[in-house]
Amino acid sequence: MPANHNVGAAAASLNGRQDRIQPLHAALLAGLLVVFVWSAVHPHDYFTWLLEVCPAIIGVGILIATYRRFRFTTLVYVLVCAHSVILMIGGHYTYAEVPLGYWMERAFHMTRNNYDKIGHFAQGFVPALVAREVLLRTSPLRRGGWLFFIVASICLAVSAAYELFEWAVAVLSGSAADAFLGTQGYVWDTQSDMLFALIGALAALLLLGQAQDKQLQKLGL
Repeated sequence: MPANHNVGAAAASLNGRQDRIQPLHAALLAGLLVVFVWSAVHPHDYFTWLLEVCPAIIGVGILIATYRRFRFTTLVYVLVCAHSVILMIGGHYTYAEVPLGYWMERAFHMTRNNYDKIGHFAQGFVPALVAREVLLRTSPLRRGGWLFFIVASICLAVSAAYELFEWAVAVLSGSAADAFLGTQGYVWDTQSDMLFALIGALAALLLLGQAQDKQLQKLGL
């Protein structure tokens, strides 16, 4: 009887936390809205801006819609916010013209503006922890080699799908998509983008897997 009482109390406590919006989560959303507004004011061009920012809008919209029914760890929300900021900065300037990329080009003697590689690294890094958490919470998969492999494969598939999307936009819109593609004359841009996404996914799993597990434990999961 006491054991059942404790389980019930724990469930009630979790449900109570799920009904409340955590202050940190609200602050992340407010900060992201500020960056979104800045990004939308006089961007390089609105066609490129919309294409670059659209994944962030869709992703954040889904997290808001599911916040009470499926609340992720704070780690995931922080990373999604950071990834969205990367996308919004890229949308404002276009990836080939972001000032940080020009600084990297000068500082590290690169031959091009490589800000897009930051974006593609994040394209693997952040979805890896999102996918990992979803699989741990909704599937029979447990921590271990198969989970690691499947999550990495999902991230590589997401990256490949995005490259196909870029190709489709380029075919349909012609030169209007040049700023969106941002290849800067690099013939291996597509392949290197996917490589950086894979590296990002592997890095996230190796570096933050345990931290995510600790936050899941605090949620009673």
